[in-house]
Amino acid sequence: MELQEKAEELLETMWLCTEEGEEDSLALEDLGETKKRPIEQLLKAGYIVCDDGRLRLTNQGRPIARNVLRRHRLAERLLADVLGAGDVLMHEKACKFEHLLDRGLDENICSLLGHPKICPHGKLIPPGRCCQQKLAPAQKLVSPLSQLSQRQRGKVAYVYAPESSQLQKLMAMGILPGAPVSLIQSFPSYVFKVGQTQFAVDKEIADAIYVRLVEEETISETDEEQLRKQSQRHGLRGHFGRWWSKGR
Repeated sequence: MELQEKAEELLETMWLCTEEGEEDSLALEDLGETKKRPIEQLLKAGYIVCDDGRLRLTNQGRPIARNVLRRHRLAERLLADVLGAGDVLMHEKACKFEHLLDRGLDENICSLLGHPKICPHGKLIPPGRCCQQKLAPAQKLVSPLSQLSQRQRGKVAYVYAPESSQLQKLMAMGILPGAPVSLIQSFPSYVFKVGQTQFAVDKEIADAIYVRLVEEETISETDEEQLRKQSQRHGLRGHFGRWWSKGR
């Protein structure tokens, strides 16, 4: 059954509240009259049930809701990393774009972006089949640093660091969105250059740094200057040198 956009948005809301939030259901009276038709469609499809005036996702509806949320966050990632959309418009545009990422398009976009783990707001993107199979297109737009070829260059798109201490270390190294980065070697450790400084890290750290691949000539002196200013804003001083272990 092809769902209306409002019905998909309602599924997404229910997932956020019940699977990622603290609620086990949504009160029917809180949704308003405008949700009547979407609710009817979801009830008919068997994706939700209504019990004592509260709506709950069914086992059949849970994966559908999860997929809607996945498409929304992939759309945000695409808008941010490829199209350069600002945060103000990102959510609004993603709400519209998510309805187009269906029938396998979401997997194509996910593969193109290097199977991102988080959206631009730091929320987890539920993995899809393509993530499990590690499907890859002929040419990625965004890729983990660990998958770059030697001397390949790009700009930091985002960092996936579940632990705040790890994120702070990466920031201290100058690994900030937009920073120009190039991979020097990948064995025995990953050695890369940010600005005028080289670092050596293990695979776990290299996997956490996602790079937007760019043409050689697009990385300019302006990028280097922006990196220097960003580093100053984050309290960096001097030359950080090499960082060999995640435990330091």
